[in-house]
Amino acid sequence: MELTLKTISKEAVPAALQKVTVYRYLHQPVEAESICRDVLAVEPENQQAIRLLGLSLTDQFIGKKKDPYLEAERLFASLKDPYERHYLKGLLRERRAKAELRAGQPPYNVTALLYETLKCYAEAEKIRPPGNDEAILRWNGCVRLARSRPEFEWALKDME
Repeated sequence: MELTLKTISKEAVPAALQKVTVYRYLHQPVEAESICRDVLAVEPENQQAIRLLGLSLTDQFIGKKKDPYLEAERLFASLKDPYERHYLKGLLRERRAKAELRAGQPPYNVTALLYETLKCYAEAEKIRPPGNDEAILRWNGCVRLARSRPEFEWALKDME
């Protein structure tokens, strides 16, 4: 038996994307990633699949060099909506910073990444759709993270 990937039908795309969300909720990002790649094989410009693939990749971050950071960054940069590009660029950096902290990186190594995160959220906030305060919520979470760690105190002055 030859091991080759099979192609899903275009009609199956909506249901497949729903499964991605379920797998992400179940903390099974590799399965979610696989489905996104199947969707993108039949619809390469599918914005939802691009977004979900990038998020599935960030779900796999463990704070190591092998994390799929660059691929997620490329995916988010390819999104058409400027708000989503800024917001997800911030989320990408935030998740990388948190993964690095969990992996034992000293906070001073993560400060620049956290600062870039806040800049992305500030840009997203400026162009957010009415009633969408996601960027503000993420900003506040990052500020609280920084305030919770005395090692970040010296950098907080530059962030505010």
